[in-house]
Amino acid sequence: METGHFQVNTELHPQDLRGSDELLSSVSNGPYIMSTTANGSDSKKFKAEMRGSPSRVLHIRRLPTDVTETDIIGLGLPFGDVTNLLMLKAKNQAFLEMSSEDAAQNMVEYYSSMLPVVRSQPVHVQFSNHKELKTDNSPNQERAQAALRALSSSHLDPAVPPPSAVLRVVVENMVCAPGAVTMDTLYQVFSKFGTVLRIIVFTKNSQFQALLQYSDGQAAQAAKVLLDGQNLYNGCCTLRISFSKLTALDIKFNNERSRDFTRPDLPSGDTPAMEHPPPMATAFTPGLIPAAPYPTATHAFPHAFTIQPTVSSYPGLVPALPGALTSLSLPAASRLSFTALPAANAVLLVSNLNPERVTPHCLFILFGVYGDVMRVKILFNKKENALVQMADPTQAQLVMSHLTGQRLHGKPLRITLSKHSSVQLPREGHEDQGLTKDFSTSPLHRFKKPGSKNYSNIFPPSATLHLSNIPPSVVEDDLKRLFSSSGAVVKAFKFFQKDHKMALIQLGSVEEAIESLIQLHNHDLGENHHLRVSFSKSSI
Repeated sequence: METGHFQVNTELHPQDLRGSDELLSSVSNGPYIMSTTANGSDSKKFKAEMRGSPSRVLHIRRLPTDVTETDIIGLGLPFGDVTNLLMLKAKNQAFLEMSSEDAAQNMVEYYSSMLPVVRSQPVHVQFSNHKELKTDNSPNQERAQAALRALSSSHLDPAVPPPSAVLRVVVENMVCAPGAVTMDTLYQVFSKFGTVLRIIVFTKNSQFQALLQYSDGQAAQAAKVLLDGQNLYNGCCTLRISFSKLTALDIKFNNERSRDFTRPDLPSGDTPAMEHPPPMATAFTPGLIPAAPYPTATHAFPHAFTIQPTVSSYPGLVPALPGALTSLSLPAASRLSFTALPAANAVLLVSNLNPERVTPHCLFILFGVYGDVMRVKILFNKKENALVQMADPTQAQLVMSHLTGQRLHGKPLRITLSKHSSVQLPREGHEDQGLTKDFSTSPLHRFKKPGSKNYSNIFPPSATLHLSNIPPSVVEDDLKRLFSSSGAVVKAFKFFQKDHKMALIQLGSVEEAIESLIQLHNHDLGENHHLRVSFSKSSI
């Protein structure tokens, strides 16, 4: 336990807390745990030590009285697997154990700039000086462990695939917000859990319903677990979610009732179509919630929405987070705050870059994992900031969802939509030191082919990379040496059993994987083979 001399016991047991306020009374109003016996200089020293001593155990304070285990786990899932949880409801506090210090550090850094809100109440997230949690079999801890098994991907049995990547969504109790739920609303909420490929909206029995297809079943399962039964707005618009019997949606038109986000080239039509519509999807037109028509059918998702940072005039949650999940605590009585953004906004403002190392090329390669980058401009007088123009607004949303908070060159990325509608090239004869680049004709675009299978292989940054286009002469040791030469620690490697043109390589951290992808994507392996590198959802 913490004492006036700051002696640290690296394990935290529930019994350490029973019948004693020793740990909890030491929490000041400041951002770190401090002993009541510490003087002012000790406090400053302790704060500095805590900032410099990351732990995979996080201390979460000022929680609302009605907080649930799901709420707390939801704060951590966007940053990696949550491995343990200790709830202290009587003290409005909790301890959360992440799978790695990297994940915990990303979480603390992100929430230091974007205040997390749980059930309309701002909460504080900080490092604990405990290095791991030890829990017992009390009823409280049994509930916490059950929630962990249900929500954390490390507890999902990969041998038992989810029933489907297609979800059926029913929105009940829309009386307080008629017309407020649209395809755009659903896209914004559900895209936090993975890549949404297609959506169809319709009504049946006077209820607004949707069919929504993810790129993989794990994302669908996570969305179902965390969103089923939650409200989109205060006291209304309750989501009822089930797995569809369909395995895929076949969409013919892009309009306010149906959209294929992998096919921006589809025409707009008066009626959405599916080759095999389910019985519940027979009434598309009558009673459809009114939505402003898209200004153009060739742009995906023009009416973008974002979740507001910190506390706004309407209780909301945190903005787009890294990884497949976001901390959509989504309590039954509190709701998301949506703000309409300019139509067809595909330009991103990227900040907190390392000005000594960032280049237009590195942003082109990294952001190109989630969409086709058209232009990049590093600002001349503020080189820690850049503008990145994507091919369309959907891709810009994917970049924000997956890369916000991820570490590049030692610093967590901050990504928002820019007020600019395009990135301007320097005028002829004006030198900008190579800070602006036009990539619109690059052969490295991953998504230029409509319906590209790459849309189905978009995953959050991870320590495991997927390698492809490997020539027969290149063996395991060659690839291990190549990635080691980029400064990464190679932890594991595996060729695909049926196809040695592909492999998985696991590196020491997510940050190392990001750096390696930037350096080695399109690396010439000889025999007219250029290495293709992307993030993998699997581990070795």
